[in-house]
Amino acid sequence: MNDRSQNLTALAGRILLAAVFVLSGFNKLSNFSGTAGFMAGAGLPMAEVLLVLTILIEIIGGLMLVTGYRTRLSALILFLFMIPVTLVFHNPATATDAAMAQQQTIQLLKNLAIMGGILQLWAFGPGAISLDARKDVQEIAM
Repeated sequence: MNDRSQNLTALAGRILLAAVFVLSGFNKLSNFSGTAGFMAGAGLPMAEVLLVLTILIEIIGGLMLVTGYRTRLSALILFLFMIPVTLVFHNPATATDAAMAQQQTIQLLKNLAIMGGILQLWAFGPGAISLDARKDVQEIAM
């Protein structure tokens, strides 16, 4: 794979990972009270405050991934954010029946795969088509 293909692939990967977060954040925003009720039902205290933080993390973090701005920092924050979210909302051990356990297992594995992609961004950065790469080029030129 040549450099151009690698850079375009890295950009596409960032966009695909970010889409999960940005769309999820906007969905929560459009159904704020329903989502807050769901979170409260899961036993989370101060659900509305946590929901605002969740929306901000998902939308801002996702947009940072798309643009490749402070990619490693946003990847780390999203990774850490996903740990409690996955444990609280997608734990097959808390399922009430086999069908629910199977569904939660699928959601758990999906989140683990997303977390793996995010760790790749944290480890290797955003690629050349990013604001981070542009900033690095500007620093070298100075």
